[in-house]
This record gives sequence, structure tokens and C-alpha cells, in this order.
Amino acid sequence: MHKAQPMSSVTEELKSKAEVYYGDKVCREKFSLLLAEIGLPDGLLTIQDIEECGYVKEKGFVWLKLEKKKEHKFDNILVCYDTVVTAYVEPNKIKNLTGVKARDFLVWFNLNEIYVKGPPEGPVITFKSIVGLSMSFPLSLFKAGKEAKDEAKEEKRWRMIKL
Repeated sequence: MHKAQPMSSVTEELKSKAEVYYGDKVCREKFSLLLAEIGLPDGLLTIQDIEECGYVKEKGFVWLKLEKKKEHKFDNILVCYDTVVTAYVEPNKIKNLTGVKARDFLVWFNLNEIYVKGPPEGPVITFKSIVGLSMSFPLSLFKAGKEAKDEAKEEKRWRMIKL
């Protein structure tokens, strides 16, 4: 299991092994391509003003550096992105996620894993917190584009919380 590496541990040596990009437009394009490559929806990347992003392919380690903290609302869930987001990626999964938390009702949860599974009812995306709580939604809710958003509105949102 990989240990989460905060931005301060993104050393020059690590950067020398990484694909590193600068500027919001390029970082958004590259990160969207990475999400597609690992089987996750590009609608997960809603943040803007990305200053830097990097990917160490051999380790699956990624990072995003933002100008400032950002918030975004997915359905009724408020998500807060810290100025630095780090994670390890593998097919259909983001794990050891740092710098992202979600608020449901009045409680904030640090997210540490996101994964996609395809049950018979249709694919779902699950967000798991450090404390063991998880929330699952139809995958179409996180696909980019008007068609996907219309499709998500027609699907009934459901949530599963596990302890």
C-alpha cells in the first residue's frame, strides 16, 4: 500500500520522474485524459485555477496544486479542495487521496478513496472517507457535458452509507 505524500514531499527527484504541467488549461486537459485512462469520469475535475499538476506513472502518484482552496457542489454534497491534492491512481480507483473533503448535512468528511464499480443496476461511483463512511451515486452524475447531466437528472440518486 502506498502512503499518501503531501505536496511538501513532492521532491525535485520525484518531479524528475514525473510528467509535470503548468497552467490551468493544460493541467485540466492532462488530468481529464488521465481520469479517462483509468476509467473515471472527467466530471470529477470541476476545479479551475490549477497552477501545477504532475503524474509519476510508475508509482501512480498524482498531484494538483491550486491557486487557492476551492469549493464545488455535486448534487447536495459540498466538496472542498485544499490548495494541494495528492493521490495514487489505478484502474477505476483513486486511493490515498489527500486535500479533498465533502460535507453532507453539517458534517465534513475527509475523502480518501474514489472508485467505480458496475453492478447490474448500472455503474456507480463511490466516495469513501477515512472514518469508513461511503457515499455512492450513479456514475452519470459525474460525466461532463449536457447529455450526461440530463441523463443524471433522470436517474434517481441514491446513497449508501456504511460504517
